[in-house]
Amino acid sequence: MTEHGTGTAGEDSLFADFGLPGRPGTEEFWAAARTPASKAVDGGWSTLFLWRGTPASIAFESWSKPVPLRRWEDTDCWYAEVRMPPRLRVTYQFLAGDAGYADPFNPVGAGGDRSLVATPDAPHQPHWPAVGADDVLPVPHTRIRWAGERIGGRRTVRIHPAGGGGPVVLLLDGDDWLYLHPAMTAFDSAVAAGEMPAVTLVFLPSKDRAAEFGCRPELWEAVRHELLPLVAASGVPADTGRLVVAGQSLGGLSAMYAALEFPDLVSRVACQSPSFWWTPEAVDRADPLDGPLGGAVAARLREHPDLSRLRVAFDVGEHEARMLPHCELVETLTGQTGATVRVSRSASGHDRAGWRHALLRDVAWALD
Repeated sequence: MTEHGTGTAGEDSLFADFGLPGRPGTEEFWAAARTPASKAVDGGWSTLFLWRGTPASIAFESWSKPVPLRRWEDTDCWYAEVRMPPRLRVTYQFLAGDAGYADPFNPVGAGGDRSLVATPDAPHQPHWPAVGADDVLPVPHTRIRWAGERIGGRRTVRIHPAGGGGPVVLLLDGDDWLYLHPAMTAFDSAVAAGEMPAVTLVFLPSKDRAAEFGCRPELWEAVRHELLPLVAASGVPADTGRLVVAGQSLGGLSAMYAALEFPDLVSRVACQSPSFWWTPEAVDRADPLDGPLGGAVAARLREHPDLSRLRVAFDVGEHEARMLPHCELVETLTGQTGATVRVSRSASGHDRAGWRHALLRDVAWALD
């Protein structure tokens, strides 16, 4: 739940409580501005956001409704004091006019128009560097052109041998992990720290997530017969016989579907906030999550497939109240098939900001 600031004109103590000197709107004030800043209140946190210039609001990803900013007297200082629960990491942006902007006072970005904020009690995410909105993320040198005959449409797939290369880690929604969050740098760091073996990252971009990541065989037939042979022939060291599939949301659904229907291809899975509400009918429902618990994956698991070769890590955001029942049922049913299962919860909502640490940790576990 969020609320914007309730200070009245002249109450400079609102900003002083967050360590900001001087009168709001002065050069002294703006020179010291470093937000978001948080203070403990009533078992949670109050977090101050600042914006300079024009009317704006804050849009949070999959956590709360937009929060309007209010103006301090007749200055160029716009602000909101937002109540946050314990253990939250979330992506946000400022909406001004018809455009979205990263927070100019926050050095931690996610692409050019978004920023990340974490409450002080949110767990640290080692290996993920702070990346500003204007920074250009490094991308792998090796790329392959994949015709994608079975799934329709050409795409560019990038390949990176972290630590010299090894088992293939197929990152679904690969462009997000290339251009919004620095996965290549994070995996390199985790390998160098000895927290995972050397791996070969394959960044698979999606064109139509709803079509490609539903419970259909075309994507995984294409991965087997088209993509992996191209990876093997790329010149990058890659053990295509040891494959980890990592996916989030619909990508997590697709990864688990592949483990069920292509067990000889996919036997190691790391999925965060998987969309286990999915059924063929759910996508046309006004409320897709208001269907049978666990959706099509739970129905398939009730057929008692033998998943004794599967290692699967499930992670869901603590603040995803409506996703949790769907995921909890699938987690339980998967354990009953003989699979080796790891279950965890991240300090986030349905948001890559919270999935980042789970991605590294669970890929490493899947290869253990």
